[in-house]
Amino acid sequence: MLRTSSVRVLDEHDREAVHGLLDADPVGNVFVSSRVRATGLNTARLGAELWGYVEQGGIASLCYSGANLVPVNAGPTAVRKFAERARERGRRCSSIVGPIPAVNDMWDRLRPAWGPARTIRANQPVLELSEYPAVEPDTRVRQVQPHELSILYPACVAMFTEEVGVPPDSGDGGALYRARIAELVRSGRALARIENGRVVFKAEIGAVTPYACQIQGVWVHPEHRGQGHAVHGMAAVARWALSGVAPRATLYVNDFNTPARAAYRRVGFREVGAVMSVLF
Repeated sequence: MLRTSSVRVLDEHDREAVHGLLDADPVGNVFVSSRVRATGLNTARLGAELWGYVEQGGIASLCYSGANLVPVNAGPTAVRKFAERARERGRRCSSIVGPIPAVNDMWDRLRPAWGPARTIRANQPVLELSEYPAVEPDTRVRQVQPHELSILYPACVAMFTEEVGVPPDSGDGGALYRARIAELVRSGRALARIENGRVVFKAEIGAVTPYACQIQGVWVHPEHRGQGHAVHGMAAVARWALSGVAPRATLYVNDFNTPARAAYRRVGFREVGAVMSVLF
């Protein structure tokens, strides 16, 4: 029988087809697209493999396989093929993230081999903003300077631990996580309000393409919550992002995080989709 479908690791020869798939949903695919645009498709530079589901000679779906496992434009057959490959290789990721139907199907197939997940976030609304916020931005939110990394880093650790449930420095002492935060600071994509040597509000622009950027790490110090810092801080971050980073700002949020969702609505973000995350 003629073989008409397969999964293979993609390389630079596949660049045009890959960008075509990613750019069809620039908001939903902002993370993978940002990584590919920054490093290309060489596995060593990408720090991950990009798998392609090839059907009738063309690349129909993608799956980013690195610290995260991220299916892109993956229907049931592609998900099955990607899950088979992931199961054969063993779990190397800390999460599976992507559209709810694809991730739910993929996890059903991987759970017997990979064991239980630590946490499942079954519905995380994806939000988008393409116009300046209507609320006033906090003028004290600004780009974090390199010499302030030691001030920002503890806030990032606190945010990550609160959001994910485990500290980011439990494995290698935080070397990789600290390097990532330092990279965001150097690139001018870490913003914060800092008072008396302590972060009051912070957020980072974690992924950037010509079409969209993704805001991450939104956090208000516990002693300053309920005072409007999230709304006006996010207004400042969104205005900054839309002023020159990308024409659309996006993020995703846990459906149970009612205060955050209310703050984002006040800023002007609207729901455009949803993702699911399986965390290990």
